[in-house]
Amino acid sequence: MTVDLKSRDYAQRLLAYEATANGPCAAKDAASRVTKKLRRALVTLAGARGVHALLSRSLTLAKRETPILTLLRVRPDGSIEGLNEVSELHSDAEVGEAVVILIAQWLGLLSAFIGESLTVHLLREAWPDLPFDDTNSPGTK
Repeated sequence: MTVDLKSRDYAQRLLAYEATANGPCAAKDAASRVTKKLRRALVTLAGARGVHALLSRSLTLAKRETPILTLLRVRPDGSIEGLNEVSELHSDAEVGEAVVILIAQWLGLLSAFIGESLTVHLLREAWPDLPFDDTNSPGTK
C-alpha cells in the first residue's frame, strides 16, 4: 500500500512540529514524540491492543517501502523499539524519510478504518497548535 499524499503531508507536519517544539532534535526523537502522542489519542478509541495492531501493520507496510526500518519493532504498549539502532546505521535525513513513511502509513490505515474526518479530529486534539486545514492539503479535491 503506497502512502497517499494527504497522509504523507500530515506525517511530515507532525514530525516537523515535534522536531522543533522543544528545541531541535533528531528524526528518531521526533518520531518517538509523534508516536507517543498519537498512541495516547488512539488508546481511548481502539485500546492498547488496537493501537499495537494498527502500528504493527503500518510498520509492515512501511518496511516494504523503506527497508531501513527492518530493525524496528512495536512493543506491546504500542511504542517503537529500535530507533536508536536505525539512527546509528543511517543518516538523520534517511531516518527522517523512513519515519515519515511509517507515520504516513499509520495515518492512512487509521483513516481507512475510522474515516478521514475522525482521524483529523484526533490529530487536532493531540496537536491543537497545528493547523489541519483539509482544504489546503495535497490531494484534496
